Amino acid sequence: MGWIKRSESLLGIRPPPDGGLTAWSQALLCHLVIFNTWGFINSFGVFQTYYVTALNKEPSVISWIGSIQVFLLFFIGTFTGRLTDAGYFRPVIIAGTVMCVLGTFMASLSTQYWQLFLAQGLCCGLGNGFLFCPCVSLLSTYFTTKRSFALAIGAAGSGSGGMVFPAMVEQLLPRIGYPWTMRALGFVQLGCLVLCCIGLKPRVPPRKTGALVDWASFKEPPYLLFAIGMFFTFWGLYFAFYYLGSFARNIIHVPYTQSINLLIALNGIGIIGRILPGFLADRYFGVFSTLVPVVFITSLVSFCWIAVNSQGGLYGWAVVYGFVGGGIQSLFPAALSSLTTNLRMAGTRMGMIFTIVSFAVLTGPPIAGQLIQRKDGGYLYAQIFAGVVICIGGGFLSAARAAKSRDLMVKV
Repeated sequence: MGWIKRSESLLGIRPPPDGGLTAWSQALLCHLVIFNTWGFINSFGVFQTYYVTALNKEPSVISWIGSIQVFLLFFIGTFTGRLTDAGYFRPVIIAGTVMCVLGTFMASLSTQYWQLFLAQGLCCGLGNGFLFCPCVSLLSTYFTTKRSFALAIGAAGSGSGGMVFPAMVEQLLPRIGYPWTMRALGFVQLGCLVLCCIGLKPRVPPRKTGALVDWASFKEPPYLLFAIGMFFTFWGLYFAFYYLGSFARNIIHVPYTQSINLLIALNGIGIIGRILPGFLADRYFGVFSTLVPVVFITSLVSFCWIAVNSQGGLYGWAVVYGFVGGGIQSLFPAALSSLTTNLRMAGTRMGMIFTIVSFAVLTGPPIAGQLIQRKDGGYLYAQIFAGVVICIGGGFLSAARAAKSRDLMVKV
């Protein structure tokens, strides 16, 4: 990581502390941000199952609400990343907090599909986008040798949120109904995100001038190959997070509460899946050398879903997929930040790839939903689609790793 320190010294930026109270507190606050953004999104399987019944809509139609959330979270990364680099970090995350909480409260008042799409899909999605990219790029500026582990701690928020929000829905929905259940979720978001707005502190001086998009980055083979690889990987990754509950109810015929428990197990084991690979990447293998096999294993596990035909088998499958899928989510920003030597460009370069990936997460789950309909409710075509595109992503990521270093023994 000496090249990072040399680059920073030339720019008049102090080297990252790479630890200490301030740096680790930023990691914990980033965990809370992702708890309320990705954690809420990873809980969409609960809403997917409920909305299909309550609104009497096809699964592929309902999945657009979740897909637009993830799409906007990534898509506006180019804009929020550049605003972060320009010194507008705090106004951006305050705006994100307002939109995130407002969307959840407005969803509590919604009774029709278009209302939910605007509230939970568009408004929450915009809020998530204003929060996610700035916080990840900020956290990457505090660490060098411990960066993957720190980002893994932040990314673990998607697992903890993916446990807490479904558990709240499971317990509250039968007792107080849908409107007040959503308001309860909104109050949790409000409390956590206000704390983050106060505690998160940018470290790198702003870069006022510069283009919105750094086109020169795509001339770097590792960066370009990484962008393509993550597009294909995310194209298939979220199928399971959205459709696991529906698969459990419609194919395995488990009760609604058991389908929620499956989603909680999927996200719960993902906490370990997000932290452990980050630790191993920093300590032993390097982030790219860890990410590539995790992606290929995720592809293999996706194909294994085809053979699942019992409740016990589905729990076992969910645990394994939650672990490796969580690993991809935490290693993605760590690998991306390792491709940036100038930390004053961190927000811009992260946001560019986030925008590319956004189109994968927008179209992936609805494509899977259409494939399920083509199979008359069967999941085979969708499972094959997910496994194939994740495998293709692994191939491009392998090429990106080779472009950085062809020596397999080098920590990359």
